[in-house]
Amino acid sequence: MILGIGSDLANIDRIAGVLERHGDRFKNRVFTEREQRKAEGRPRAIAATYAKRWAAKEACSKALGTGLAMGISWKDMAVTNLRSGQPVMHVTGWAADRLAAMTPPDHEAVIHVTLTDDHPWAQAFVVIEARPLPART
Repeated sequence: MILGIGSDLANIDRIAGVLERHGDRFKNRVFTEREQRKAEGRPRAIAATYAKRWAAKEACSKALGTGLAMGISWKDMAVTNLRSGQPVMHVTGWAADRLAAMTPPDHEAVIHVTLTDDHPWAQAFVVIEARPLPART
C-alpha cells in the first residue's frame, strides 16, 4: 500500500547561486558528509547533484506528510547511490520517527526515490510503500 507520495522541482542555477553565496554553511546545514562527497566528486555537475538531493529531501518531506515545518531536519533525509547508480533515500531522527508512526503494524516501510536533471531543472519523486512482513510460523 502507498503511504505517501512527494515530488519537487529545483532550479539548478538557483542552487548554484546559493552555493556561491553561502558555500560550506549551506552545504553543512542541508547535506550529509556523504552527500557532499558525492556532489564534490562530480566537478562538472556539482550544482546539479546538490539540486537533485535538495529536491529529494523536499519530496521526501512531502511524502512523509510533514513538509519541512514539523521538526524534520534536512539531514534527517539523505540520498546515497547503489553501485548501479540507483538512488536510495535514508531517514534518521525525526523523519525516521515519522516514518515508523505512519507504517501500519506488521508492515515494513520502503522508500522509493528517483532523481533526474535537465539544466536548469532537477526533479525528484518519492513514494513511500508499506509492505506486509512475512507471516511468522
